[in-house]
Amino acid sequence: MFNEHEKAHLIVQLRAALQEAVVKCSERCLYQSAKWAAELLTSIPTPDEPSEPEDSQMTEVTTEGLPPIVVTGNLDPEESALEAKEINQYLLAKSFFDCREFDRCAAVFLPDTVLAGILSSTSSNTAQNIASPKGKGKAKATLGRNNSSLAADIPRMSQKSMFLALYAKYMSGEKRKDEDSEMVMGPHDGGSAVNKQLVAIRQFLEKWFHERSNEAGEVIGSQGWLEYLYGMVLSKDKSEEEAMRWLLRSVHLYPMNWGCWLEMTSLIGRVEDLNRISQHLPQNIVSFIFHLHTSLELYQSTPTLSSELEQLLSIFPTSPFLLTCLALLAYHTKDFVAADSHFSNLLALHPHRLDSLDHYSNILYVMNLRPKLSFLAHLCSSIDKFRPESCVVIGNYYSLLSSHEKAVQYFRRALTLDRSCLSAWTLMGHEYVELKNTHAAIESYRRAVDVNRRDYRAWYGLGQTYEVLEMHAYALWYYKRAAGLRPWDGKMWMAVGSCLQKMSRDLEGIKALKRALLADSYYDAGVGSSFGSGGGRERGGAMDPEILLQIAGMYERLDDEQEARAYMEMCVAQEEGAAESLDTSVINIHTDATSSDDESRPAFGGGENTGPATGTGVTAATSKARMWLAKFAMRSGDYPRAMQLATELCQDGVEVEEAKALVRDVRVRLEVGNS
Repeated sequence: MFNEHEKAHLIVQLRAALQEAVVKCSERCLYQSAKWAAELLTSIPTPDEPSEPEDSQMTEVTTEGLPPIVVTGNLDPEESALEAKEINQYLLAKSFFDCREFDRCAAVFLPDTVLAGILSSTSSNTAQNIASPKGKGKAKATLGRNNSSLAADIPRMSQKSMFLALYAKYMSGEKRKDEDSEMVMGPHDGGSAVNKQLVAIRQFLEKWFHERSNEAGEVIGSQGWLEYLYGMVLSKDKSEEEAMRWLLRSVHLYPMNWGCWLEMTSLIGRVEDLNRISQHLPQNIVSFIFHLHTSLELYQSTPTLSSELEQLLSIFPTSPFLLTCLALLAYHTKDFVAADSHFSNLLALHPHRLDSLDHYSNILYVMNLRPKLSFLAHLCSSIDKFRPESCVVIGNYYSLLSSHEKAVQYFRRALTLDRSCLSAWTLMGHEYVELKNTHAAIESYRRAVDVNRRDYRAWYGLGQTYEVLEMHAYALWYYKRAAGLRPWDGKMWMAVGSCLQKMSRDLEGIKALKRALLADSYYDAGVGSSFGSGGGRERGGAMDPEILLQIAGMYERLDDEQEARAYMEMCVAQEEGAAESLDTSVINIHTDATSSDDESRPAFGGGENTGPATGTGVTAATSKARMWLAKFAMRSGDYPRAMQLATELCQDGVEVEEAKALVRDVRVRLEVGNS
């Protein structure tokens, strides 16, 4: 991506831009974005010899006899004059925000009486324009004449102060929404509480943008922060296409606001959407990081993604954000050992950082590493026991101990602290499945999907729960959603195929199970995903005998004995792990085998296990397949083959009695044939 000279120049620019971003985001109380920028800034290696300080647009506001206050400068002279004039009010408002007195903060610049007057005039003008049956030209002229009266309504203030006031209104609404919400999963908790300030913020910003827009629709003199807030409000109102347009405007005007990029990620549900949006992004390192982060959110694990991450780590070698991405990349490719190693390294470098440790606890849970998970739970509890991530880690620990009621208690505590905590909703659904409370499990999974439509675990959990209730049509729909999000995860397609089999749709079921075989050839299906109790056996390249047996059984029901026999033979061959049994021409499923998204498909054989295939050994599935083949040989008159298979069955220890009866039957047939 960069040569050494470009990289050095980029680092100098990055330091200045990130320093400015930390201060700008902090000034507007966007603390998570400021933290992200500060972590990136400090992860850039510092040169050995002291260098000249980079130019950063920092200015000092001084008053006589007082120490200087460091704030970011503004290149717009009008905005700069307004900021200097209202510095005392701004500092008062920010102190209120920092103390979580959001209404007092907003009232410094936008008292309720002023805001109510602005909104009432906006509503009356809108109603008048709707009621009057004018043509487009006349309506436009009327709006132009009204501009002067509209402009007088909005108090004259800087964009920084306006953003702080409106953002305080937004946070006030969020706080009241949480207060109005019922107890998590209580009898009246429908998840229907809304932020009542969204309408007021939306109307105010629409009016401000209208006044400042030129004929081309561009907002003159805007700095990007108000566009971000407007996009966030539109997103909450489910106007997703419009929200994305305003968020794109924001990142073009100011690309260092990480919160805006995260808001865009939440609106992207498919890789195709990401590719379409990428064409309209500004070309800089933050958009590069955004593409990486969003790809991981969409469970991508391509070699290109790994290469991009390595290039970024060469610039920010100790960045906790990028090290987390590295661990999640290994997690998505089911390389749990590498993911564990990366998270351990991250924990050693940043021992007090709780972000994303809920993902680490999932990995430890799946690997059944109880001592490590116990240590992690104690660590999180000692740092901050009232962080949602800490509650999720402790809940996972209790789940591993099979204390499912305790686990549910901690997941509910995480959701009380943060209703949008995705891990807690999904994992609580898993616990309710263990407790046989299917109604609560379905509700938990549904709420997880409401928070994030990309969570394949929640879709898969819904499918499992409806399958337990024998509602196979519903289960199939949810399984297909999960498989669409993870098209190269054999577990998803196996669930789809098994469900179709139960619905007697054998042809479609065969296609889905063949796709599961192809998916397993791309991923090392070692430990499995984060369902179940963890553990598992590494198959190292052999195909799953259970899937082969199911395919053979469906071919038998379709009266296609030759195909059934071929898959039974392949099933038995997995005991030795015959590499040649993985014949993609045999499991060809035509156009259905290729994903609609080529970038989601990892390189063939890209897993860790590159050595010879290690067989599964004798399993119940291979024994059933051997018994079927023995009986088929009997029906076909191939008695020597039937005797060989029946004798092998006697040694398996699985179908011994039936195998002995078969041996006797074969001997009788052979004696009759000889006589």
